[in-house]
Amino acid sequence: MIPKPPPRDHTQGFLYFPPYRVQGVSVAGEATCIQIPELDICFDMGMCLRASLACKYAVISHGHMDHIGGLAYWCSQRNFQGMGPGTIVCDERIAKDIRGMMQGFVNLERQKTPYELETLVPGQELQIKNNIVLRPIEVEHTCPAVGYTIVEKRTKLKDEYRELPQEKLRELKERGEEIVRHLEVPLIAYLGDTLPGPHLVHDSVRTAKIVISECTFLEPDHVERAKIGMHMHINDVAEWLRVLECEALVLTHVSRRTHMQYARDRVDALCGDKAERVHFLMDHRRNRARYDEQAAAAEKRERELMSRGG
Repeated sequence: MIPKPPPRDHTQGFLYFPPYRVQGVSVAGEATCIQIPELDICFDMGMCLRASLACKYAVISHGHMDHIGGLAYWCSQRNFQGMGPGTIVCDERIAKDIRGMMQGFVNLERQKTPYELETLVPGQELQIKNNIVLRPIEVEHTCPAVGYTIVEKRTKLKDEYRELPQEKLRELKERGEEIVRHLEVPLIAYLGDTLPGPHLVHDSVRTAKIVISECTFLEPDHVERAKIGMHMHINDVAEWLRVLECEALVLTHVSRRTHMQYARDRVDALCGDKAERVHFLMDHRRNRARYDEQAAAAEKRERELMSRGG
């Protein structure tokens, strides 16, 4: 009898909320690395996934090993693959320690791995794409920590000018008149590891299209454990969901000891009709079924369009 192969640890989770993919790994105490490919961002780098190498930014929430352990390897592999230096984005409070960690690898390897480091504090922003910015928000954890929101800046012609011809609009603009309104559209909020607090109802979190949040504890008798570890409990999530306007709330950082069906049952029991908006990144079976439905619906729409065109 031949020996069994080792278990396939760290299978990536995958969810699609058009036009954004949320993919990666997040297991409490082991590794968190969550990628949004369309925005060139990985939130945290607890392990370096092959797909994460394509991201330009590694956006770090805090310095715990399960959120930062793969960071130096990510920088090294990007350089090795000829992809150019990666950009690490972090809270200003941990920037010195990240530099020290990277210098430690230089000392060990006797070679320098190129990278760039962008530091932010709440109130600052970093442009990651045209009209799209990344902003840190304060959270509360057992070490210095921040969450992040990704916001799209849009302009919209003021209602009173909508019927005017282009020539007139150009004339008004040349005269220095403000003919547009400036809008901010929160796209994605990522909270890292955190206690519940005011940041949960921050406008850019509350109204984001996709919210990505940890939920480490789901058992009814683990409420105090969640507070001690400064993590979210499913009771906190259920209360928070009452005010969230998101299309999807993606829960991450569930412990390996928690069975996904149990986690799903707890969400259904506590969140009522809002439970359909809640997804677990590592719920592979349910997420696969959801994706298959999306793919079938897309194929059906494509066939209908082709038949109309014919």
